Amino acid sequence: MLFLYVFLIIVAVVLIVPLFISKELNYEKSILIDAPSTKVWENVSTLAAMDKWSPWNERDPHMERSLTGVDGSVGATQHWKSDAKNVGEGRQTIVALDPPEQLKTKLEFLKPFKSQADAYIKLDEGNEGTITTWGFESQMPYPMNMMKLFMNFEKNMDKDFGSGLQKLKAICEQKKH
Repeated sequence: MLFLYVFLIIVAVVLIVPLFISKELNYEKSILIDAPSTKVWENVSTLAAMDKWSPWNERDPHMERSLTGVDGSVGATQHWKSDAKNVGEGRQTIVALDPPEQLKTKLEFLKPFKSQADAYIKLDEGNEGTITTWGFESQMPYPMNMMKLFMNFEKNMDKDFGSGLQKLKAICEQKKH
């Protein structure tokens, strides 16, 4: 009988606690790039350009990719498939372009877990260069949102986004010979 009570308490906690935890999962990271926004835009405005600095491409250089639509325009979609851990399968679709200030995409992860996110890259040119912000907005379904209590999503994302933005910075700041 005690086992039944313990089991019911555990189930209740797993089902009740997530009711009080936000489902929102938002993240963004910025970097200052010593280049005009038009130069940065060249390196963020197409799916092929983003592949050159994406931190996830290093995890599986043999990842299968396919593109539909006209890259650099609304509706262009890149599908990827990989057996590598933390790469999985999914697609990214360009949903809005505001050159040279903002690109918005829809991310759909299919494997290892299904989820969606609205991603963006914003460029803000100033006297020192271009502040480049890469981020996303998503929702964690109930009761999976309870994972937010045990995982530091920001720390996990910071490493990948930081690496990608550093590569983008290096590409944009290269001087032509």
